[in-house]
Order: sequence, then structure tokens, then C-alpha cells
Amino acid sequence: MKQVELINLSKSYEKQTEVLNEINLSIDEGEFFVLVGPSGSGKSTLLRMIAGLEDITSGVLKINEKVVNHLPPKDRDLSMVFQNYALYPHLSVEQNILFGLHAKKVAKKEQQKRLHETADMMGLGSLLKRKPKQLSGGQRQRVALARSVVSECPLCLMDEPLSNLDAKLRAHMRMEIRRLQKRLGLTMVYVTHDQVEAMTMGDRIMVLNEGKIQQVGDPITLYNEPANLFVASFIGSPKMNMGQAKIEDHHLVIENELKIPLDLTELLKITKNKGLTVGMRAEHIFRGEAEETTHLLEVVNVEQLGNETLLTFEIGKELWTAKWLGQWQVSVGNKVPVNISMKNMSFFDSETGELIKAASTPTNQEVVAI
Repeated sequence: MKQVELINLSKSYEKQTEVLNEINLSIDEGEFFVLVGPSGSGKSTLLRMIAGLEDITSGVLKINEKVVNHLPPKDRDLSMVFQNYALYPHLSVEQNILFGLHAKKVAKKEQQKRLHETADMMGLGSLLKRKPKQLSGGQRQRVALARSVVSECPLCLMDEPLSNLDAKLRAHMRMEIRRLQKRLGLTMVYVTHDQVEAMTMGDRIMVLNEGKIQQVGDPITLYNEPANLFVASFIGSPKMNMGQAKIEDHHLVIENELKIPLDLTELLKITKNKGLTVGMRAEHIFRGEAEETTHLLEVVNVEQLGNETLLTFEIGKELWTAKWLGQWQVSVGNKVPVNISMKNMSFFDSETGELIKAASTPTNQEVVAI
């Protein structure tokens, strides 16, 4: 069942500045749906339109198959967690959590029942009498979540709720929010600019840029088959290696420097496109072993991450990164043997940015279904 449906939804200010342009989207019941994009792409505005905090310029918004364009937020049966948590500083944790239920005139016995169930779930039982200023960032975030959960609304909207937390706590809270969503069966619409959050949390992801949908799909599809150059550069860490390419003397020449032999089959697939941009994931630049070595590349930067090593090479005007599992003792200035194959490259039209051909092999390991 479709919980939220957006039909040709647009938003503009003073009929001039267009923030969102004809957004068409369906979000299923019980789905964790992530809106991701750079700052200014319109993702928070879209979330606020669903919440009823922003007027809709044109188009139709449906919640539970009911048109809600002109319904106030209180009548949309949803909850929202804001980026700054929006806690009342003069109220205790308990009063903050129960504020919405009190406004709805829910019976006090029911309020206390929901409070203690939610506080236990969120680990806030010992903090109920404290004020927000006496809490850490993670604790405030849990209070904001608890206020949303206690409402028992089937639809929960979250606007970058983890952006104020440190990296370790952010990783922990990602897991906690995901577990909470599955446990309660909530439909969650989650806004973030962090593609790692999007990849690790979402059942489906919508990539937004300059008010337009770039691609909608599950995380693995967006990673393996990006619809255009923007998605390819935005999804994945480190980002996809890219370079301008042309065909000369049966070779693919990348950035006027890297030459890769072409066979006739490969040539026929891409020769119709004059302006080519190639993309290659960091894990697809393999260590060259003896006869498998295709190129010798000079290392310009090394990042030792413990479980893996990132090596950076200069390819023309571009910097390409290789990601190798394990710990490699390599120094800047070393020339290392690598294996670069066309089958692991994605090809894009340089003019339109659209994908021409995705890489043949999704990863250097098999995709295993469990």
C-alpha cells in the first residue's frame, strides 16, 4: 500500500525561484525511504511540504490515498524529528516527550503508559526529570525520537537528525533508528546530505539535485548503475573515479594519458558516442600481478585505514583512488603495478551526463544472497 504519494509536486517562491520541479514519487507503507542530495537541492523543503509546514505551489500530495494539500500538520497523522531537535528548554524530558499527547488531550493514564514504554525503549528512564541543557547531544536526539515515537503516528519524518552528533555516535544512532523503524513498522522518510547514511539506512533512496529527481532505487542499484554523472559522483565513498575519454587507434585514451586496448566488440558498443566520460570505482583498480599488470602508476597520496589502504594516482588532470583490502606498505612517489580493465568501467555521455553503459562486474567479489 502507498503511504505517501507525490504527483507532479512543485514548489516555487514568488512564481520565480523554483525549488522543486514536478516531483513524482510513491513511498510504501513500512518503508525506510531516504532523500539525499547536496545542500540547497530541495530535500528539506520537500519533507516540510509532506509535513504541511510548507505550502504546495502545484501538484497533489496524498497520504494514505487521501489528498492532504490543504490539511494542517496536526491533521496529517504524522510526526517529525527536526535537525535541531526543537526541545523546549524550560520543560523536563518527560514533559517534552508528552507535549504532543497533552496537546491532543490523550488520557493521563495512557500518556504515562506510552511514556514509560518509550523511555525504556530509548534508554531514557533515568533522565525523565532532567532539562535539555543537562543532556548530551545523543541524549537530546533520543528525546526528540521518543517524542515522535510516543505519538504512535504511522508516518515519521526526519530532517537530518544526526548532523549535530560526532562520528561514533552518529554510526550508533543510525543503527538504533533503523532497528526502531523495523520494530515499530513505521514508514520513515529521512532527509540527509550524507550518502553513507543514505546507503546504510535506506530501503530505497531518492537522489535530488537542484530540485529535480536524479534517480530512485535501492542502494546497490544506485551504486552499481548510477543513472548519470551526478549520481555516480555523489553515491559511494570514496567517490567514483572519473575522466574524459576518447577512442584513438583502437585504444580507449583517458585524460590523454591512460591507454587501454579495445577489442572490436567493445569498440562497437561505445563508438557512436563522441564525448565520453568514464567512471571506475576505487575497488575496481586491482593490484597488478605479473602478467595481469596493465599499467604502472605513481602514487601521490596514501591513506592507511587499518583494514584497507587508499592509494591516489594522478591521471591527467584527475586524481584517481584505488582501495585495496589490508595494509600495504607503499610510499608517495612509488610506482605500483595495477590492473585496469574496461569491463569494470561505466561510460557516460559527457554532454548530457546520462549513463551509456554500466560496469559489467558490480564488485570484485560475488554478490551472495543469504
